[in-house]
Amino acid sequence: MGRSEVNRSGEMEIFARVVELGGFSPAARAAGMTPSAVSKLIARLEARLGARLLNRSTRQLQVTPEGCAFYERAKRILADLEDAERAAGLGEQPVGRVRINTSASYATHVLAPLLPEFLALHAGITLDIILTDAVVDLLAERTDVAVRAGPLKSSSLIARKLGETQLVVVAAPAYLSRCGEPRTIAELQAHNRLGFGYTRAVDGWPLRENGKAVIVPATGRIQASDGEALRHLALAGVGLARLSAFTVRQDIAAGRLVPVLGHLGAEEKEAFHAVYVGQGGPLPSRVRALLDFLAERGKVS
Repeated sequence: MGRSEVNRSGEMEIFARVVELGGFSPAARAAGMTPSAVSKLIARLEARLGARLLNRSTRQLQVTPEGCAFYERAKRILADLEDAERAAGLGEQPVGRVRINTSASYATHVLAPLLPEFLALHAGITLDIILTDAVVDLLAERTDVAVRAGPLKSSSLIARKLGETQLVVVAAPAYLSRCGEPRTIAELQAHNRLGFGYTRAVDGWPLRENGKAVIVPATGRIQASDGEALRHLALAGVGLARLSAFTVRQDIAAGRLVPVLGHLGAEEKEAFHAVYVGQGGPLPSRVRALLDFLAERGKVS
């Protein structure tokens, strides 16, 4: 079969459904085909490309690295086709689902208050929000946009900066009344330092005393998977927490939390970025709409 006779966009669409739905049978049902027809189509695609895209077993289907790369490109191409058809017909109005991966802190204090405005601006877009502070593989998690805090590692991801915020150590007045306020690193050792339950770029609290930089481990009696959980633990008087300033600004203003250790250089700054997979090519309009909105309205400080 010559290249002109191959329905390449159709192949891409079926392959993408197999990956997203996790098997030939659900992809076949979604496409109105038989599982054997889908299996043969994928086999022809692999033969034409000269690469195995899927590893098959009786129990599961696993996407190969080549399959992941092809899926990424195929989704961008299919999205561009949809955008082109929409622009030619109804005008370029962003339509479709955008999958966002972000921390509970950013979702609670920045994203959620802005969602009514975004949804009113883009009636054709639906959002799928996944909450985690841990860094995820965007391709493996089928994520369009992730909001990440801290330094970015070198990768194929493209980033748009959403500002930066101070990291401040805070505690509830009840905790400080019960345990005292630490003023030196030595005094800090006796306090319950709430930390994250996963490895971070800087695994501890960077402080500076007498001109010397020290990283104090956050090895308290409780660890949590996200900053919003640590904030609630701090509010409950469980211990000290080191959190982004934008998440505790209202708590500090209301007297629910008190900043401590500022004289030891505890208020370090942390950058936030919206990241996405790509090589600088055209983005689906639904993804571009969200990125543009976050860059304008979703900044932290």
